[in-house]
Amino acid sequence: MMARFGLAGRPDGSKDAVDAVERAAALGLSAMELQFVRDVRQRDEVARAVRQRAEELDILLSAHGPYYISLASASPETQEKSRDWLLRAARAADAAGAWILVVHAGTYGKRTREETSALIAANVLACREQLDEEGNDIVIGLETPGKVAAWGAIAEVHEVMGQVRGVQPVLDLAHLHARGRGALRTVADFEAVLREYGLRPTERLHCHFSGIEFTAAGEKRHLPLDSLNPDFRHFASAFVPADGKLTVISETPQPQEGARLMLEQWRAAGGRVGGSLK
Repeated sequence: MMARFGLAGRPDGSKDAVDAVERAAALGLSAMELQFVRDVRQRDEVARAVRQRAEELDILLSAHGPYYISLASASPETQEKSRDWLLRAARAADAAGAWILVVHAGTYGKRTREETSALIAANVLACREQLDEEGNDIVIGLETPGKVAAWGAIAEVHEVMGQVRGVQPVLDLAHLHARGRGALRTVADFEAVLREYGLRPTERLHCHFSGIEFTAAGEKRHLPLDSLNPDFRHFASAFVPADGKLTVISETPQPQEGARLMLEQWRAAGGRVGGSLK
């Protein structure tokens, strides 16, 4: 794999979004994930400046949508609001030059897995059709969750991909580890994740990584990389030999330090870094 490494949010000390892109590049990183997790506010002139500077410095941008999106809510009104929140985030992300919008789709509630997948697919399709009408081709990235009660297993995202174009999984390895109550302990465990993802491969695989603390219900809180829970070196050993393009976003408590350590460990495993802008 040819990989890029970046962080969720802005590097420490960033004055604004453009300065954040410049600081990420100065740290030796080549990706950054814009955070629209609590609100979607971005002036047009800021979006244009961020897009231009990221292109100049070869920083591949992604974006994370609001945490409160719930496309499988029991409330039709909340579903409608969630579609609107997703669309607003997709517009802001596209304006700034992000190639993918990461979304937590929702929880099962009282629905079956099949019912939840069908409802989420219908809501994602409605968003996709609206974005297509607007000429917005941003990828909708459905993130694998850390809670057992949340929808978004790789196979479930694949079901939506079979019905809606422009959708792909975002593999959050810490979440998969927590959801599986410590499922990623060996290189072989990570290889199994890669094989499952590869049943519907995409042009670029987008991942999140951090250490994580979990309970029987799933994730509790993110941890530094040196918690080895899971171990990024096992991830690197599994993913380095694979073909394709990869982006890894650090979600550790100090994300820029986590990203730099992941980059170091990836290179130590013989991994390649860089590639075209996308």
